Amino acid sequence: MSKKNARIFLVEDDLSFGSVLKSYLEINDYGVDLVDDGKIAVDTFRRGVYDLCILDVMLPHVDGFTIATEIRSMNQTIPIIFLTAKKLKEDLLHGYGVGADDYITKPFDTEILLCKIKAIISRRDMMDGSRDTYEIGKFIFNARLRTLVIGGQEKQLSPKEGQLLEMLALAPNSLVSREAALKKIWGTDDYFTARSMDVYVTKLRKYLSDDPQISLKNIHGSGFQLLVGEQG
Repeated sequence: MSKKNARIFLVEDDLSFGSVLKSYLEINDYGVDLVDDGKIAVDTFRRGVYDLCILDVMLPHVDGFTIATEIRSMNQTIPIIFLTAKKLKEDLLHGYGVGADDYITKPFDTEILLCKIKAIISRRDMMDGSRDTYEIGKFIFNARLRTLVIGGQEKQLSPKEGQLLEMLALAPNSLVSREAALKKIWGTDDYFTARSMDVYVTKLRKYLSDDPQISLKNIHGSGFQLLVGEQG
């Protein structure tokens, strides 16, 4: 993932500060979506595709820790940085306890934040790049070669089939948002691409049917779940 492709989900209720930080990150070639109310943060995250989250802790309606917990239930690997004016040890421990990659107290140097973002995303890229294969039940899926193997039989997947299966394999038994998959793979979530994706889901479901312990479920209005170890 190049820096120019990286998208940041920024939740900050101080619109003046948030706008300045958003502009600074955009000048440095990151795409940024800014949300100023904790109440709508999770739904906004669910509709997008992001590479890193920056969450203020003190927010109206829903605090940053709660938002992070919800995000972690949808995406177990996305990096999260907390911003806060609170310096209590208990808050810092709470932040790391809900899965923070870093915890920055205000005021802070934006150049230092930028360096932390670069380091976290680079580390994430190295981890992602080192993983080509996934075990999905009895299947071995090679994302780079786009091959799906079971019992000596190999299926060659199309590029979009491979991308979609990798998104599902990265979060087994978790919900993969329909909107997120459409935007990441097709670049848009209009009616026609949604119908196209349904065709690919049907194909993957057929491929995976060789293992009865795997099911690919459609969660109406939300997305898909790749269930492993459960009867479909």
